[in-house]
Amino acid sequence: MMTMITYLSILLIVNLVLLTVGLIINKRSYMDREKNSPFECGFDPSIYTRAPFSMRFFLLAVIFLIFDVEIILLMPLTMNIMKSNTHWPMSSSVSFLMILLLGLFHEWNQGSLNWMK
Repeated sequence: MMTMITYLSILLIVNLVLLTVGLIINKRSYMDREKNSPFECGFDPSIYTRAPFSMRFFLLAVIFLIFDVEIILLMPLTMNIMKSNTHWPMSSSVSFLMILLLGLFHEWNQGSLNWMK
């Protein structure tokens, strides 16, 4: 038990030393005008390049990523349903699909899936 505490304290000290060394070395100036401006081959930019993006596009992309992860979670369920002789994988997959469909209908009713408004 004592060796574990010793190892943990050594790791904590090494991490703190590395963190402080990194913070000391990483002294940069974030207020430099040249570093904050976009680079266009030495010319001043013709338009404002830091224009905000569409929030509706961002929300639609997040919803797309969430449903992609959910599809990846559904893939192993088909193998479990085929190889199992109990009803548990089938009932869990049906309940998971129902939750997904309820979420999809909620997003649809809220209007988050309508791109053109």
